[in-house]
Amino acid sequence: MSIRVGNGFDVHRLVPGRDLILCGTPVPSEVGLLGHSDADVATHAIMDAILGAAGKGDIGKHFPDTDDAYKGANSIGLLVKTMEIAGDVTVVNIDATIVAQRPKLAPYIEDMRRNIADAVRVPVGRVNIKATTTEGLGFTGRGEGIACIATCMIEGRFEE
Repeated sequence: MSIRVGNGFDVHRLVPGRDLILCGTPVPSEVGLLGHSDADVATHAIMDAILGAAGKGDIGKHFPDTDDAYKGANSIGLLVKTMEIAGDVTVVNIDATIVAQRPKLAPYIEDMRRNIADAVRVPVGRVNIKATTTEGLGFTGRGEGIACIATCMIEGRFEE
């Protein structure tokens, strides 16, 4: 058994007429994230971190936005499939930072942690989700989009 670390980053544009879903949690908002799936930017960053740690590419390779099978897909379901792709691994921990000027995400963090922990089959204490603003700077500060960066450590047997 060995340990590996991966990171993930994702960005989606905010638009009217879409639900805002972060880590599988609906967040009340006048705008939501635009994407082929449910555009859950946080779950996507976590998926990329897991795939990176496992040496299995990225979500674009496994869930391309050109495939109608993933149109409107629930990203928590895709996270479960990501764990299958990663193979015989156990998540040691996940740490993710959601970058959004608004809405305030603190009331939803615990639900987000539980959703991710359940999907990757670990105790909730192994999942940390944080939110920050950019003090009004850049595309996130102007409310044009939301970004997320995630790090994941996994333990398992890996191809060398």
